[in-house]
Amino acid sequence: MVIDSFIMGFLALGINHQTASVALREKVAFAPEHLADALQSIQKLSSVNEVAILSTCNRTEIYCEVVPGQEQPLLAWWADYQQLAMTEVADSIYQYWDESAVQHMMRVASGLDSMVLGEPQILGQLKTAYVQAQAAGTVGFGLSRWFESTFATAKQVRTQTAIGESPVSVAYAAVALARQIFGDISQNHALLIGAGETIELVARHLSEVGIAGLTIANRTLANAELLSSQFDQATPASLSNLPDLLPNADIVIASTASQLPVLGKGAVERALKLRKHRPIFMVDIAVPRDIEPQVATLADIYLYTVDDLREVIEENLKSRQTAAVEAENLVLNGSAAFMNRMRELTAVEVLKQFRTKIELLSEDELAKARKKLANGADPEQVLARFAKAITNKLLHGPSVQIKQAGAAGQLDRIEWVKQLFEIDQLTDKKS
Repeated sequence: MVIDSFIMGFLALGINHQTASVALREKVAFAPEHLADALQSIQKLSSVNEVAILSTCNRTEIYCEVVPGQEQPLLAWWADYQQLAMTEVADSIYQYWDESAVQHMMRVASGLDSMVLGEPQILGQLKTAYVQAQAAGTVGFGLSRWFESTFATAKQVRTQTAIGESPVSVAYAAVALARQIFGDISQNHALLIGAGETIELVARHLSEVGIAGLTIANRTLANAELLSSQFDQATPASLSNLPDLLPNADIVIASTASQLPVLGKGAVERALKLRKHRPIFMVDIAVPRDIEPQVATLADIYLYTVDDLREVIEENLKSRQTAAVEAENLVLNGSAAFMNRMRELTAVEVLKQFRTKIELLSEDELAKARKKLANGADPEQVLARFAKAITNKLLHGPSVQIKQAGAAGQLDRIEWVKQLFEIDQLTDKKS
């Protein structure tokens, strides 16, 4: 339903990892295949003009143009669409209006509201949400401007602060250390031991930075095969083949649930001989450890434990928190600038409508004057009547409003009218 955009407010309505459990977040999330239907269903609400939905594992948020104060129909729709009682979600849902809503979306896009401060994936997810809403035909002028300003501010945050430069997850820190040691890793091969969530993240990061090859070794080969299938350069293997895999590995990252080490000093020594002592970078993320501590004593081995990574992560978190202060200022400036632009555009549109109204009045009176002239009326009288009629029609509405403001004691409105029509200046000129 299309509504006059000048009576609309911006609303960000959502639920995230800070306000709800995983179980509840799963219930309120929107499946990708149902998103277009949900968007179009929301837009049919009488109070909603434009709408977009961001739905990830950590948050589901609805961004829209809504008649101010009319969020309840949207809340009721959300609960009904997901077949939930309002009482199940009411305490977990937050809402932001207008400039606060704009600030919130900009903070989300910049990674300031993420579980991992400064994580970059959310910006891509927000861009996808915008594209999906465009495809569903549920965004127009207002939301398009909001999203585009958000992306511009997020870009400023990424380029002008260090919020995304320092790794703050164990998996990312491990890959960052590997890149520090090898520089360009496009010619290197990595051996990943395990097939759990951490190893999956490591594999994803290595794939993104262009690792030449990946071998994923796991005690259950089927799990290694399943994870390897997600990456073009990955090959599955069994843990029993580790001694044969090691000589080809420049990078070894281990994270299994084993209670005993899966990689010993002897196997690493043999691998180094076959490699002619080309160095191997190793990271043992597991607790208990997967790699025997004695491996660290070997020349040409760079072995890091999860404790080593935690020290790096803590330092990097401090760095990101410092950058976050700068980023927050950019968000405040970006949201204020956006709202100012929208107010200016609203004013320009009102001026256009005002001009159109005046032109229609003028054309109507001009047509009457021409008709009288064609019928032989005195031109002087026609012009006088034309001027008087235009004056009366232009002043009728404002005169009524000014009288009502005076009767109500709204002196600020009367002062504003004097400024608008520069009445004091006219008085000065006469005197």
